[in-house]
Amino acid sequence: MRANIDTVAGTALVVLWSSGFIGAELGTAEAPAHTLLAWRYVAAAVLLIAWCRYRRLTPTWHAIRIHAVLGLFCQFLYLGATITGIGMGVPPGVAALIAALQPLLVAMASSRIFGERVGPRQSLGLVVGIVGVSLVVVGDMSGADLSWPVYLLPAAGMLALSIGTVGQRILAPKEPIALSMAVQCSFSAAGFMTWSALAGDLAPPMTVAFGAAVAWTVVLSTFGAYGAYLFVVRRNGPTRASVLLYLTPPTTMVWAWLMFGDAITWVGVGGLVVSGIGVALYLRKTHVSENSTPATNCHAPASAASIASNSAKVTK
Repeated sequence: MRANIDTVAGTALVVLWSSGFIGAELGTAEAPAHTLLAWRYVAAAVLLIAWCRYRRLTPTWHAIRIHAVLGLFCQFLYLGATITGIGMGVPPGVAALIAALQPLLVAMASSRIFGERVGPRQSLGLVVGIVGVSLVVVGDMSGADLSWPVYLLPAAGMLALSIGTVGQRILAPKEPIALSMAVQCSFSAAGFMTWSALAGDLAPPMTVAFGAAVAWTVVLSTFGAYGAYLFVVRRNGPTRASVLLYLTPPTTMVWAWLMFGDAITWVGVGGLVVSGIGVALYLRKTHVSENSTPATNCHAPASAASIASNSAKVTK
């Protein structure tokens, strides 16, 4: 039974996390990325607060402080830095490869801080996973003529998510998932609304397409992906959840093919297979070693400024 629940939760995490990139493609065709994020988080925060009031869930001031910090790293800094970098011209494939370093950082930090053992099979799985991601996004690597500091933005986003992921394990909040999300989304909404106001893009486009994109990212990417991520981390530990994200670039590639007609290359298919092998290698080992590690994690199912035709990216 436990294995079945883990499989369903892991599958939901991969599919729903990938939905954030598709929602970004839909929304950024209508408005700047920070405007989409601002209204996404406003809508999510309102709905989550209403649900928590209905369930009579009230956070303590201690919980508010904890989730303010976690929301800063896991959502505002992560999405803000990554999307800004992509908006300035960083190819999505490059952003994907940078983000794919996150499982390695989380695994190394967990090994050092929490004493989690990373064995040879796990190490091989991490490396194979990166190779698979590289194959999926290789068509995106030929891109932009940018100065190197711009590439520090997606790297900063990846680092922020990694810090927040480990921070959740250290702080170990015990609040219900809905309450945790409500606090984090509220702080993220305030941050992105301020950003949009300063940029002069606060007003949302009054179009059906923008409204549909906001609904997509709230329901699938925030409630679905973030909820699944928290569930997987609390049940199986942060490293296992992070490793599953290796499967999001090839999954997004399939999403983009189905919804936008983006081409799928044989190299991309090869990357899908290799990524799956890497995750299977890692999880075969960690199913025993991490399955008793309770924690919480972060993610905001990531949004990105664009989806390139032959690639997908890992950034939520």
